[in-house]
Amino acid sequence: MRGVVAAGHPLTARAGADVLRAGGNAVDAAVGCVLMSFVAESPLTGPGAGGFMLVHTAGGADHLLDFFVAAPGRGLGRQEPAELTPIDVHFGEGAVQRFNVGPSSCGAYGTTLGLVSALERFGHMALADLTAAPARAAREGVEVVAMQAFLFSVLEPILRSSPECAAVYAPGDRLLGEGERIRLPELGDLLERLGAEGPGFLYTGDVAAAVSDRVLERGGLLTREDLSSYAVVEREPARVGFRGREVLTNPPPSSGGILIADALGILERLGRSHRVDLVAEVIASTNRARDEEFLEGLATEGYLERFLRAEALDTVATEVRSRLGRPEAPGSAGCAGLGNTTHIAVMDAAGACASVTCSNGSCSGVLVPGTGMHLNNMLGEQDLNPFGYHRHEPGARVPSMMAPTVVLRDGRPELALGSAGSNRIRSAILETILAVVDGGMAAEQAVSAPRLHVEGRQVEAEPGVDDEALVRLERGGWTVRRWAEPNLYFGGVQAVARNPETGALSGGGDPRRGGAAVVVDGG
Repeated sequence: MRGVVAAGHPLTARAGADVLRAGGNAVDAAVGCVLMSFVAESPLTGPGAGGFMLVHTAGGADHLLDFFVAAPGRGLGRQEPAELTPIDVHFGEGAVQRFNVGPSSCGAYGTTLGLVSALERFGHMALADLTAAPARAAREGVEVVAMQAFLFSVLEPILRSSPECAAVYAPGDRLLGEGERIRLPELGDLLERLGAEGPGFLYTGDVAAAVSDRVLERGGLLTREDLSSYAVVEREPARVGFRGREVLTNPPPSSGGILIADALGILERLGRSHRVDLVAEVIASTNRARDEEFLEGLATEGYLERFLRAEALDTVATEVRSRLGRPEAPGSAGCAGLGNTTHIAVMDAAGACASVTCSNGSCSGVLVPGTGMHLNNMLGEQDLNPFGYHRHEPGARVPSMMAPTVVLRDGRPELALGSAGSNRIRSAILETILAVVDGGMAAEQAVSAPRLHVEGRQVEAEPGVDDEALVRLERGGWTVRRWAEPNLYFGGVQAVARNPETGALSGGGDPRRGGAAVVVDGG
């Protein structure tokens, strides 16, 4: 086998598989996937988004590239931004989420700079060879599949929030539906130019100027200095031992990875029980940990080591045992937004893997004319700003829940995964790891397995979750909501796995979000 790709859309997965067939490695394929996702998975991601890539090389080295969104406002002093535009979005089962969009929600983007950095350091192929197919697809248009049509309908208030955005997603004042084609010719031009010139024009050139001017004119904070000073940051992955494996994930200043590592460290101390009520208690414990002190600590030196020290994990494990079935106060877990995010996971035959998560937030509705740039709304995402908006210093990375993750067994990748889903990213990744490592499932089975999530005093459960365990939780005082069917609320995990006994590769694209996986043979 040449490798395996899992992604959030069939066209995205196919793009990565084509790169593997052409002789590319895992990073080449991941970059090709992300570029195609700009087209096939808009408005989840794009050149106005941010993200993270976790790379395990064939030689055994690990690298975490941080190209997530940075807080804007360099050179503006204490200027007050315009009001955020609040929009309520409904996505089933009575769940309503408020998103904040508009120019004041836009931060400094990093996706293209991150992709080029990864390709130059770890890939083999030329950037122009990877931009050609998505540029063509953007101009010719791609068919709106069922899940994209559903996402468009969920996000319709945002997609109609500006004339430029409405012209793309609701031409003729009618939202695009399943089977129709979405065309993004300006994005096609941007991708072609990216392949020819590299990303400089997005940070110091004419597009950077157009983007900044557009945002500032409308009361936002994104300056030319914010873009020209933006840089990709390499970080040491967070590491935790679990069931004889080493799990690598996203470190601070992001919050999602350190909380996943915390949950795995607690479960390691609680033994091999996969009881649903125990997992719910552990998720609840990580919610309680995410208080204001935690968020402030993420930016301090050595916080990862302090948070995950053995004594702290031992203490929490003891508390979870004593608390089993008895809910605590909601704490400050934050809001559970839809999470307009997409993930890509790739393994190649040489033993390398790449796990990359990118996000446009819930998208801002700010589509800059003539550029192909639809900007993120990370400064308006409630879950990323639980204690208030516009509190980050200009240039600081906005803390993220996104957590590209790799599980190593004897130094070789056994599993690479990540998820969309805002605050549910943590529970979705945790439960998928448990399904593979403790449950012995292949990637596809693990991704499709029923999930639960905990917010405050409430347990959310998909059909198929052990009902006896849910009843025990209810008897202990928890409120349990049993969902009628699997739902994108519970995340969008894309995962690839290597069976440590046989070497067979498997991939799982999350059906909750229209994901797909392709195993590429050696023929």
